[in-house]
Amino acid sequence: MNKRFGTVTIFSSVQWLFFIFANTVMIPISVGTVFQLPGETIAMMLRASLVFTGLASIFQGWKGHRYPLMEGHSGLLWGVILNLGLSASSLGMSYTEIGGGIATGVLLASAVTLILAAFNGISLLKSIFNPMVMSVYLFLLTFQLIFIFFKGMMKVSEQGTIDVPVTLYSFALVIFVSLLKLKGNTTISNFSILIGLLAGWIGYDLLFTSEAQQGAPAGDMNFTLFPLGQPNLEMGIIAVAFFAGMMNLSNTVASISAGDQLYKKESGKREYRGSIFITAVFTVIGSGFGLVPYTPFTSSIGFLQSTRILMKTPFFLGGALLAVIGLIPPLGSWLAGMPVTVGNAVLFVAYLQLFGTAFNSLSGKVFNSDTIFRLAAPVLIGISLMNTPPALFSDLPVLIQPFLSNGLIMGVLISILLEKLVNWSSFEQFELKNN
Repeated sequence: MNKRFGTVTIFSSVQWLFFIFANTVMIPISVGTVFQLPGETIAMMLRASLVFTGLASIFQGWKGHRYPLMEGHSGLLWGVILNLGLSASSLGMSYTEIGGGIATGVLLASAVTLILAAFNGISLLKSIFNPMVMSVYLFLLTFQLIFIFFKGMMKVSEQGTIDVPVTLYSFALVIFVSLLKLKGNTTISNFSILIGLLAGWIGYDLLFTSEAQQGAPAGDMNFTLFPLGQPNLEMGIIAVAFFAGMMNLSNTVASISAGDQLYKKESGKREYRGSIFITAVFTVIGSGFGLVPYTPFTSSIGFLQSTRILMKTPFFLGGALLAVIGLIPPLGSWLAGMPVTVGNAVLFVAYLQLFGTAFNSLSGKVFNSDTIFRLAAPVLIGISLMNTPPALFSDLPVLIQPFLSNGLIMGVLISILLEKLVNWSSFEQFELKNN
């Protein structure tokens, strides 16, 4: 029994390592590229990201929310930062001016977050992000992630068309991992993600030996404090970054709520305060390295549901391995050679489980022809915005474009407004009286 437990722990630790790495590696690289940083600075950002992501995940599972949920770079803030960087010419600002404003806004949001944690503002947080808002958030997060990974599975050639062989290979890998998950025995099903990543990587190298692999930036590390730009007082940029940083708190509420459902527990103020505190601390530290702010990954619930391995020990070991890899450049460069299409295909299967989490968050709630608007309006408007080209908003003020073009932000905002401005219980009572 102990031997089997040890084997499961080892393999599930490696599985966690690959999962966290696949969700981390491209974020600092993409930000550094958009802000036109030198290769050695991007290398520093990547390795710092691996170290701090591993440590943040461990601290969250140990002293924060106490669930094995990855602590990683916020997808919401990632999109906002990339959008602002790409809008540099439209704003008439330099990259360092934009980056400095982002740093100030993120630090200010972190300070407010720490105040919330210190003065027990958890009840205020829960009143804003109530269960219906969190259901909307989970549905929109599921669609956003699936869109990202579905597009990432399809390799695009230099001519702007789909690379058919590589794309077909990605879809075949999705089917393969799905069959492992659905038809395999318990052990194979639990490790379907790891098997898919390793087998998919090996198969890709054998079939597409001439394809260039995405690796970590070459060169020695060049440490620069606030590489995106020194904190400044560009008020417009600060406002955008601050607001996005506060919206990022929805990730914490959603992650802990989903963890409570999965583990059949009820987290108290201590877990919420601990999680918010750790997220804020690592966000402050990471901002000095130009990293996207941290947040608990609600999507980790989909991974846990796929693997059905709920122990914390493998999660801790996976986080520790990631931190070690960040300190050893050759290991990070080797792992970064994993084909992007393979990682996207396997994660696509893992995140299908997240739809079940979103669906279950409704707790069997019944909607009528009136109350369905509280769910349908924010979700469908959010999805519509996700599929609307950002260029359509180019005539609007540049500083509101990152919000209007972000379906997740707008959907959650609409949901919050609907919950605060509409008395939905009156519509439910009206339906009961008519029946």
